[in-house]
Amino acid sequence: MRLDLEFPDERRRPRELEMPEVPVSDGIAEVPPPPPPDALALRMERNEELSNVNSFPKIPLPPHERNQKPLDIADPPRVEHRPRRDRDPRNDVGIGIHLRPQEIKALSEVGRFRVVAVRDLAETVYGGDRSALARDLRYLEEKGIVSLRSVNARRDGSWRQPERIQVVTLTRPGKKIVRQVGSFRQDQQLYAGLVKPREVEHDTQIYRAYLKEMDRIDRLGGSNPRVVLDFEIKRNVQRAIYGQRKADPDRDLNEIKEQVANEFNLPYVDNQIQIPDARIEYDLDQGSRVGSSDIEVVTGAYRPGHLRSKAQAGFRLYAGARDRARLGRDIEDEHHMLHEILDL
Repeated sequence: MRLDLEFPDERRRPRELEMPEVPVSDGIAEVPPPPPPDALALRMERNEELSNVNSFPKIPLPPHERNQKPLDIADPPRVEHRPRRDRDPRNDVGIGIHLRPQEIKALSEVGRFRVVAVRDLAETVYGGDRSALARDLRYLEEKGIVSLRSVNARRDGSWRQPERIQVVTLTRPGKKIVRQVGSFRQDQQLYAGLVKPREVEHDTQIYRAYLKEMDRIDRLGGSNPRVVLDFEIKRNVQRAIYGQRKADPDRDLNEIKEQVANEFNLPYVDNQIQIPDARIEYDLDQGSRVGSSDIEVVTGAYRPGHLRSKAQAGFRLYAGARDRARLGRDIEDEHHMLHEILDL
């Protein structure tokens, strides 16, 4: 027989809080000192101290100086808002772009001639200061107004390394800006982009020939010049010929060409309309009369027959020293034509 005795379950008994005995001295309880911290608490406290320490020395920053005068917040500037169609486009184009007079002059020359050598701009517009031109071109290129390229000069059969020519052209946005800020005649055509990279050296010489010819025009009293490149002349001539042939398909083509040549004041030689590299139109006697001068830059690649046609057309012929020497070898029997070629 099993006898079960009841034993009190220690787990179910409510624990009584054991309060440490606090000694009392003169009616005031004495608080015992806190127990010493263990190793984990010491490590955590040390890590917290290290986290608050900056391992890098604190370097004082220089005071920031504003380039622009701060706006008066209490009295902000009043802006007049107008409908878009009534706004002056000058206020919308070129925001953040500030052009100096030299930059405007250089951009105007590039726009009129499509492509100009950087060295020519340095001499004519910047008075030989190539450093100033380089800084301005860097700024204009960053703003997307111009494009700079370096191209090879003609070899002309030489085995030597070709010379590199740095040239500048307008971009399409740059062309719009130059149209607004430049001083042009209303009928002055502007160009953007490089069309014929292989003819860049020849095309840059057109600008030099223009400068030479303008010296003569200035002595004649000419002013307010307009430059018409062969691109524009050819386009107008071809449109006129097409219009005449469409109006009368049975008409003789040479007769049409001769009529169109007379309309545009162009020479008609050997059944061909002779078109110059550029035509300079200018005013005389304060605009009461007009004059024009056709210039042609000849190169060593010109054949004697081609050169003869240009001379008979009455064009003002220009050539560089290298091209002039090569032409002298090719036209031994017609040295008199060399006297009609002017030096660049």
